[in-house]
Amino acid sequence: MMNRQAISIMIFFPLLLLISACSPSPEITLTPTFTSPPPTATSTFTPSPIPPTFVPEPLPCLTQSGEVRQDVVSTTNPPQEFLIYLPPCYNQLVENKYPVLYLLHGQTYTQDQWVRLGAPQIADRLIHSGESNPFIIVFPDDRFWNLPAGAGFGDRLINHLIPYIDSNYRTMTETQYRSLGGLSRGGGWTIQLGLQNPNLFGSLGLHSPAIFKDGSASIEKVIQNIPEESRPRLWMDVGDNDRELESILVFEEILTRNGYVHETHFYAGAHSEEYWSAHVEEYIRWYVQAWIENP
Repeated sequence: MMNRQAISIMIFFPLLLLISACSPSPEITLTPTFTSPPPTATSTFTPSPIPPTFVPEPLPCLTQSGEVRQDVVSTTNPPQEFLIYLPPCYNQLVENKYPVLYLLHGQTYTQDQWVRLGAPQIADRLIHSGESNPFIIVFPDDRFWNLPAGAGFGDRLINHLIPYIDSNYRTMTETQYRSLGGLSRGGGWTIQLGLQNPNLFGSLGLHSPAIFKDGSASIEKVIQNIPEESRPRLWMDVGDNDRELESILVFEEILTRNGYVHETHFYAGAHSEEYWSAHVEEYIRWYVQAWIENP
């Protein structure tokens, strides 16, 4: 038999193990640790300096009137005088070239007739408003209408004045940018010279035209010889009390009979400056319309 001391030890150790198993485990506190990410390379954006935008000052001349000058072709006999309207900034914009409108005055009048009727002021207004690109107007003198030299006006215009203008002024020389028009006798010259030289003029304006009696028989033949694609634009107008109305109606029939596309306007009025001055702005607008459509 085991002694009491051995028995006590055998009882004590299992009891001690049981007490240890039932006692709560001591609490363990976890301290979190943080690992900082490696430093990221950063860059500071410095915008490049933007150069200031250069806005040129508008030319003062753009709001000013064009200039009307006197000039002459001295190589003809008699010398061919003319006035010329140069648009605003013509002297400053030295690289620019311009369409040209030739306007012929009526019998007994001189080169200043269209100027007195306000053509330069109307041109200024259309250019300033942006309704037209700038253009040149030439006002040839036909003061010798009742003298032998008068018959040579057509030759002086076609063979001397036009080449002089193109050589001494900055013009656009293509056909579509050159127009011819006239009042009364000037309208008669426009019919004769314009239809005989369709390669020179893109538009013809006949304002109460006094059709030359000695050339009326050949007008139809001249028209028939112009290919349709080469026929200039054509405008004609006349007052209901105009002394030239009968011959103008005959010319209108010739145009229609030969399929010449044109426009004819019949207004109230006589063969007078009062009538022309009432319509001169309408005339100028019609001429420049061709250059707006074909810039």
